[in-house]
Amino acid sequence: MRVGAARPGFEVHHGDKLGGRMLDRRFAEPERTRGKGAVTDTAAAPSPAPPVAREIKWWARLHPIGWLAASTIVIAVFARLFWDTEYWIGNLVWWNWLVLAGAVAMGLWHDGLDRFRRGAESIATFSLTVAWILAWVVFLLQLFNVITRYGNDLVETDILFGETTSLAWQSFGLMFLIAINFGVREGVNPRIDFWWANFSVKRKAWLDFVIHSALLLPFIVMAIRILKGYAATSLGRRHNGEWPSGWRVWETWEEAVDAGGLPVGPIKVMILIAFILFGLQILAEIIKTGFAIIGDEEKGDIIQHDSPLRVE
Repeated sequence: MRVGAARPGFEVHHGDKLGGRMLDRRFAEPERTRGKGAVTDTAAAPSPAPPVAREIKWWARLHPIGWLAASTIVIAVFARLFWDTEYWIGNLVWWNWLVLAGAVAMGLWHDGLDRFRRGAESIATFSLTVAWILAWVVFLLQLFNVITRYGNDLVETDILFGETTSLAWQSFGLMFLIAINFGVREGVNPRIDFWWANFSVKRKAWLDFVIHSALLLPFIVMAIRILKGYAATSLGRRHNGEWPSGWRVWETWEEAVDAGGLPVGPIKVMILIAFILFGLQILAEIIKTGFAIIGDEEKGDIIQHDSPLRVE
């Protein structure tokens, strides 16, 4: 056989100095074992057995929001039985207990929690659309104010100056109130850059979960309880709890202090609605960070910025 020719079962590398040194031998047949008087085929090694799925205990699958609700139930029971207090935690009504029990049950239903989170975030998307519309409304109203400010001398009268000015600032305030949940969803709140940016995803999730649960959520619940009466009073409810009769309800709304201003009752009600939307998005953030804590990367979507946020 000439040098460099390929023999069956061998791989020849022509770039070698020897012009065809055999480097690797690969048989297409099973490997044979030679013994005394017989040649036998060696059977292929059996594949390793698949790992046995270990059953995860229910307490290990419980979402952190379930543990949070369970802890609240324990504290509420203790406050009701052993602590004579007027605070809300010691005087829960029936539907408060039902909500807490439902939160514990939802802690085991991860798909249900994820659907709730996606629903809250879809509301935030709608809020952004409303905010964009209100931004154009504010621009057009202010443009109208500028034009009429110099056109009043020609017609010798004010052309709805007070009404348009009042509507402009109320629209601007509504734009901020209605879109605060979108800002929370996108993570535009300021961070301490040099401290936050280098944290791992799980550590960020833990920080957000604790801060949202221990600080933001109780504050929002307290604000909603206070703003309920504030909003009702601005819409005309009397101090004795009675609502005015008649169908011309706008006549009972709280009036503006400036001349020609629109009633401020509706915009004050929007403060309550803004806190409700804010609370829904905070719940969505708690659910999302909880999934990141337990290692569910698909549902625990933590926002990662390309560069640290800077707020100057």
